[in-house]
Amino acid sequence: MSQKILIIEDNTDIRENVVEILELAGYTVFEADNGKTGVELATKNLPDVILCDIMMPELDGYGVLYMLNKNPETAAIPFIFLTAKAERIDQRKGMEMGADDYLTKPFDDMELLSAIESRLRKKNVQQSFYSQSLESLNSIVSKNSGLAELKRIIAERKARLFKKDQVIYYDGDKGNGLYLILNGRVKTVKLANDGRELMTAIHSAEEYLGVNAMLSNEPYSDTATAMEDSLLCLIPKDQLDNLLNLYPDVAREFIKLLSNHIRDREEQLLQLAYNSVRKRMADTLMRLYKQQGGDFKVSREDLAAMAGVATETVSRTLTDFKDENLIDKKGSQITVLSPERLGKMKN
Repeated sequence: MSQKILIIEDNTDIRENVVEILELAGYTVFEADNGKTGVELATKNLPDVILCDIMMPELDGYGVLYMLNKNPETAAIPFIFLTAKAERIDQRKGMEMGADDYLTKPFDDMELLSAIESRLRKKNVQQSFYSQSLESLNSIVSKNSGLAELKRIIAERKARLFKKDQVIYYDGDKGNGLYLILNGRVKTVKLANDGRELMTAIHSAEEYLGVNAMLSNEPYSDTATAMEDSLLCLIPKDQLDNLLNLYPDVAREFIKLLSNHIRDREEQLLQLAYNSVRKRMADTLMRLYKQQGGDFKVSREDLAAMAGVATETVSRTLTDFKDENLIDKKGSQITVLSPERLGKMKN
C-alpha cells in the first residue's frame, strides 16, 4: 500500500499542482482547501505526512497544528508547513509549535519530494529506535499480566519527536495521559509566586511524565519542556484508567513511582530551605551526576532553577568548584571530577 500524504492549501492552483506531483511519485494523496477540513481528513485518514499552508480561511496552519497536536492519534504525524512567508519569525513560531519542516513557496518538484522523503526516513528511524527502547522497559514491565498489557499498549502507540525547547505540556493543562520518554531529556518546572522558576526534575529515557496528574485525575502540576530533541510516547488517559482498574499490579507500580517523586520533591524543598548555596549547588550537581553520569550538559539557567539561586551565583560557585578540582567546565559541559567530595560537602 502506498504512503498517504495530506495537502491542506487554499490556493487551488498550488494544491492541484502538489497533488499531481505526489500522485506521479506514487503517493496516495488527500486534499483540503481549508484548515477545518484538513483536521477532519487528518483524523479520518491518519496520513504519513501532512503538508499545510499557514494563511488559510476557517483555521490557519498554526491552528491546524495545534488541533492535531492535541489528538494522540495525529500528534506524531510529520508536519511540513508550506508558506509564501519567508520571515524568520514565522519559521521560528512554526518550529516551536512542533512542525517538522518548512517549505517556502515557490518550491520546485525536487524540493517537495526531498522534504517528504526526508521526513519519512526520520519517522522510520524513530520507530526503529522506539521498538528497541520497548525491550529495555524492565523497571515497569514484567511477566505479570497487567504489566505485559501495559507494554502492549505502549508498543501500539506512535512516538512523537519534541524539538529542543518545545513545551510538552503546561502547568494547569488538563492531564490527557501519561508520557513515556524514549530518548532525550525533559525538564519539569514550577513557577513560584514571585515569578522565579524552580526546576523540579530532569527526566531521561524510560521515565514517565504526568504520573501524579494521572493518579489524582487533576491537571498537570508543572510545565514540561524538552531540553534536547526528545522522542516521547503518549498513553491516553482512558486506556490507562481501564488498565489500572483491571490490573492492580500496574497501579502498584505507578504508586511506587509517585511516592518516589514525592520523596524527591520533599528532599529538594528541605535543601532549598536549610542548605547553603555551596551545599545546594553540590547536591544539584550530584543529582545530575547520578542521573546522567560524570559528564553532562546543563545551562546556567537550568542549574539556577534546580538549586533555587541566581544565575550569577551559579557562575561564581562553579568557578570555585573548578578551582577546587571538584569539577571541570567547558561552556555548558560539566565533568564531575570528585563525586566523593561533592557528595560529602558540609553545609
